[in-house]
Amino acid sequence: MDEHDGPAERFEAHREQLRAVAYRMLGSLSEADDAVQEAWLRLSRTDLDGIDNLEAWLRTVVSRLCLDMLRTRTSRREDPLGWQASALAGEDDPEHEAVLIDSVGRAMLVVLDRLPPAERVAFVLHDLFAIPFDQIAPIVERTPVAAKKLASRARQRVRGADTVPDAELGRQRRVVEAFLAAARSGDLHALLAVLAPDVVRRADPMVLTPGRETVARGADTVARETLVFGRRAKYAEPALVDGRVGVVIAPHGRLLLALAVTTAGDRVMEYDIIADPARLKRLDLALLSGG
Repeated sequence: MDEHDGPAERFEAHREQLRAVAYRMLGSLSEADDAVQEAWLRLSRTDLDGIDNLEAWLRTVVSRLCLDMLRTRTSRREDPLGWQASALAGEDDPEHEAVLIDSVGRAMLVVLDRLPPAERVAFVLHDLFAIPFDQIAPIVERTPVAAKKLASRARQRVRGADTVPDAELGRQRRVVEAFLAAARSGDLHALLAVLAPDVVRRADPMVLTPGRETVARGADTVARETLVFGRRAKYAEPALVDGRVGVVIAPHGRLLLALAVTTAGDRVMEYDIIADPARLKRLDLALLSGG
């Protein structure tokens, strides 16, 4: 692709990269595509001879569009109960969206969604795409120094506070990953091996079928119940939940449920299924190291 190609050909050379940037900023494939399409419309009305660096120009346009979209959202992923019901029914991600989610990580999308718009844009551009702060500054309407501070604050929120030693987090993570693997595979024996004999499962009523107890006790009862949870486990990913290794469940990259998990040794002692939007909003969620 050279400078003598037409606007459409030159734009198409950058489309996938622009889509990747927009998706990480917005967490929605349809919104990301809208931002990219609007960037094309703006380019089609612009004299290319006045653009020194088309890649940077397009990235700036898409980033500003995403920032405006983030600022004008009326809710922060507070999806209606109807959407929750469809997700609980095991609705698959569309194929392309599922690939994008896997490339980013469900936990990353969940945590990014909790950032203020300018912090999210600065973090995505710098930490995920290595864009220098002198280019980020005009997008977020800050000085380069202030843009760097935005990304730094976002990074601290994404990574969480170092309140638990790495060795302890590593142990918790191994137990939680074993639990998820057993749930995904429907392996009752593996579940019994990772659950403590007197394990307790608590859950918000809204996630349970009518008549089911909000508290279940004992490895056999909890393990058999968890086999039903297994169909949701494909949307699950370990994350820090209130400073301990737990689980976020995020169909389409949107937080639906969280599991606050208590472990001891190599067993799960207790887990709490959190579905109430008010409780979800109060959770301190962050990525695990290396996540």
